[in-house]
Amino acid sequence: MAEWRRHFSLRAGEWAFAVLGLPLALLGGVYALAVLYAGALLSLTVLGLPFVVAALLGARALGELHRRLVGRLLGEHVETPGRLPRPAGAVARGRAVLTDPVAWRTLLYLVLRLPLGVLGFAAAVALPLGCGWLIGYPLWSRLLEPGPRPVTWLDGAAVALGLVLPAAVPRAVRALSGANRGLARLLLGPARSQQRVRELETARATLLAENTDRLRRLERDLHDGTQARLVALAITLSLAEDALSPVAHPDLGRLRTLVGRARGQTDDTISELRRLTRGIHPVALDDGLGEALPGLAATSPVPVAVRLDLRERPDQGVERAVYFCAAELLTNVAKHSGARSAELVASAAGGRVRLSVRDDGHGGAALGAGTGLTGLAERLAAVDGVLAIDSPPGGPTVVTAELPARL
Repeated sequence: MAEWRRHFSLRAGEWAFAVLGLPLALLGGVYALAVLYAGALLSLTVLGLPFVVAALLGARALGELHRRLVGRLLGEHVETPGRLPRPAGAVARGRAVLTDPVAWRTLLYLVLRLPLGVLGFAAAVALPLGCGWLIGYPLWSRLLEPGPRPVTWLDGAAVALGLVLPAAVPRAVRALSGANRGLARLLLGPARSQQRVRELETARATLLAENTDRLRRLERDLHDGTQARLVALAITLSLAEDALSPVAHPDLGRLRTLVGRARGQTDDTISELRRLTRGIHPVALDDGLGEALPGLAATSPVPVAVRLDLRERPDQGVERAVYFCAAELLTNVAKHSGARSAELVASAAGGRVRLSVRDDGHGGAALGAGTGLTGLAERLAAVDGVLAIDSPPGGPTVVTAELPARL
C-alpha cells in the first residue's frame, strides 16, 4: 500500500510539474535569452560587466526555485551547489561571479528548460484537449456548417485518432519528466569539481573521525587492559622477590606458583599487545598483497578460493585499504551470508586495483543493512575508491571494490 501511494504521488507530481512548471519555465527561458541578448549588446559598454554579474546572481536564484520544484513534484533530489566565495573588494567579488560555473550552467538549464516546459504542458493539457476535440469532430463540423453533411472517412479517422492518442499521453508525460530530472541533475547541482571536493572532504572527515575513535579505543585498551596486566605482573614479581628473601629460607612452592602466574600474565600481555597492534599495520603486508590476501583467506571459517593478478604493487595506503576491505568482506561472509564457499579475486594493473569477493550465500546484502558496508564504502571513498554491491535475494553476493593504485 505504501509503495502504491508513493507511485501514485510521483505520477501526480509529474502531471503537476508539466502543468505548473510552464510559467516558471517561460520566466526562466525568457530571462536567460534576454540576459544573453542584452549582455552581448552591452558587452562593449561600461554597463556590460555589471549587468552580467547581476544577471548571473539572478540566474542562481531562479535555479534554486527550479531545484525546489523538481524536488517537490518529481521527487528528484538535486544537491544544492556551494555558496559563492566572497573575497574582499567589489572587483574580486565580480570576478568570482563571472567565473562561477554554477551560474552559467543554470543559465543553460533555463534555456533548455523552456522547450521542455512547453512540450510538457502540451503533453499534459493540449494533447488531451485535442483528443476530446477529435472525438467530437463529427459533431463540431456539423454544428459549424449549416445544412446536411454526409459521414466521411475523415469523421471516422478523427474519432479513431481521438480514442487512440490518450494512451500515449501518460508515456509522453513520463518521458518528459525523466528528461527534466536528467537535465536538473546535470545542470542544477554542483559542478563536478565542487562535487568531488565535497566528497573528498566528507570522506576525509569520516576517516579522521574513525581514526580518532580507533586511537581513543587503543588508549583505553592500553590503560584498562595492558597496563593493568603489567601492574599485576610487577606485583607478582615483587611477591616472588619476597619469597627469595635471604632473611628466611626460600619458599620454593610459593615461588614456583608465583613464577607460573608471572609466566601466564606475560603470555596474556603479549596476546593483548598483538591484538591491539593488529589493526595498526598488518605485518603480512610487508611482503605485499600477494602474500597477505592468501593468508587472510586461510583464516576464514568459510573455504575461500583466491585468484590474484597483481602486476604492480600499489601504494602502502592503498594496500592497507584493500587488505582491511578484504578482511571486512570475508568477515561478513562468515557472519551474515550463510555461504558454504567464497571466492576472492584481486588484480592490480593499469594504475587501478580491483578486489572482488563472491559467496554462494542467501544474498540480500545492501548498504545500511547492518553489515558494515556503509562504513567500508566511506573508508574507500577516502582513498578515491568505490564499492559496488550485487546481492539479489537468494544470492549469490558479489561485492567489488575499485580504487587507484597511486594516491
